[in-house]
Amino acid sequence: MAFDKRLLEVVACPVCKGKLAWLPEQSALICRFDRLRFPVEDGIPVLIEEKADTLSLDDVDATR
Repeated sequence: MAFDKRLLEVVACPVCKGKLAWLPEQSALICRFDRLRFPVEDGIPVLIEEKADTLSLDDVDATR
């Protein structure tokens, strides 16, 4: 199942409530402000802070 990009209009980072960016090659949503990567499993975003990976500044820059 693929992630529906229309969800990006309504989902937000659970930490800062900011916009999330979709990374299809990683099947993940990222918050550039908090430097967090949230997995998308079976087309469903797992927006739980404890399940997110922390990104380095270089990782965030590479997603632009």
